[in-house]
Amino acid sequence: MTEERRTYLFMPESAYGPTNNCIGIGNELLKRGHRVVFAAERSWQGKLVALGFEEDLVDLAPAAEPVEGEVEGEAEQDAGAFWKEYIQSISPEFRKTTAEQLETVTLPIWEELANGAKYCEPQLKAIIERVQPDVIIEDNVIAFPALVTAGVPFVRITSCNPLEVPGEHIAPVFSGLGKDDHEGWADFRAEYERTHRPLWESYNAWVQEQGAPALPDLEFIHTGDANLYVYPEVLDYTAERPLDESWTRLDSSVRETEQAPADLPASFTDGSRPLVYFSLGSLGSADVELMRRVISVLADLPVNVIVSKGPLHEEFELADHMWGAEFLPQTKILPLVDLVITHGGNNTTTEALHFGKPMILLPLFWDQYDNAQRVHEQGYGIRLSTYGFTAQELQDAVTGLLGDTDLRERIAAVGADIRSKDGVSAAADAIERVGARERV
Repeated sequence: MTEERRTYLFMPESAYGPTNNCIGIGNELLKRGHRVVFAAERSWQGKLVALGFEEDLVDLAPAAEPVEGEVEGEAEQDAGAFWKEYIQSISPEFRKTTAEQLETVTLPIWEELANGAKYCEPQLKAIIERVQPDVIIEDNVIAFPALVTAGVPFVRITSCNPLEVPGEHIAPVFSGLGKDDHEGWADFRAEYERTHRPLWESYNAWVQEQGAPALPDLEFIHTGDANLYVYPEVLDYTAERPLDESWTRLDSSVRETEQAPADLPASFTDGSRPLVYFSLGSLGSADVELMRRVISVLADLPVNVIVSKGPLHEEFELADHMWGAEFLPQTKILPLVDLVITHGGNNTTTEALHFGKPMILLPLFWDQYDNAQRVHEQGYGIRLSTYGFTAQELQDAVTGLLGDTDLRERIAAVGADIRSKDGVSAAADAIERVGARERV
């Protein structure tokens, strides 16, 4: 039986990870004959319609004044510019511990998110009125009241570490603490309470003023009529914190909308040297000093390296046995490599396991520490001190993981299992099931 054509409205966080996740799922819904509309942040303008989606975009803050001599709307914004610029401004704080970052990184991010949600609330109401969606899907970490008061089913996607859904027997989110560090958990939770309680109380009050339900204690987003989360089973916390039946795990959610990668040098594909992929993500790569340091250490190893250079790509040089560009089609490159060096962003972490690749993790902020710790303690890679690693430690990690035949075989089998589950189709199935329910 053919599924009735429905209208699905996606609102992803402006960063590349959540938006690309929604692109992959939205593309599957498009292929099934549905109408898919993106209420993304405005810097994505033109990039989503080129993939076949409708765009009805939002601003998260007042538009900047035009540069002298520039025609209004003339300059093209980088996709995700809102968060790139913000993260770059606070990146010096990444050298602090996760507990110290609660006040100087995590809380300011929540404040910025809350301000953006408040600013775009009337825009979202207008978009919902125009689009008349059958289902609303949000991939973000903060509540937008308009999305849960629209009178249609609401689907929440968690494309970050699932510690975001708290539990007594799991580490607190953003802590990067080990699974047995219960004393550390208690101290971190106390500091989170101290630093975040006032903001949460204020935001929860505003959310209710807009007609939405109260938020769970110290959480910034509601659960949905259905809830999806992107995390491989081998890393998941379900044994320690089971989720109710409203939650569906997607072991991966790898989009198929990217074009083939640029031609790699012949020496990168002839098997003469191991091939390493190095990416700190679209946000982390703005730390030029860190990019330079990792590149300099890798320059002394007998490996070829593909580098995702990011927005400040002109500020550092690559060694002769390296190749890279500002933007790379990650899901086309990962199948080719032997090892991934990553910041631990959820998309890169899950995509690396999807393709069966071991990782070295250099976390910077937010849930990257949680992903790095989980990969390390579950035995699928090595977490290093991002700003404290020695050259020898990084080189030993590279050579050790490349030479660990047992790990490479084990992780290849994990990847094959993940790919067989087809997370994108599973997500589309779950969203269609919600769409088939009677409108509220």
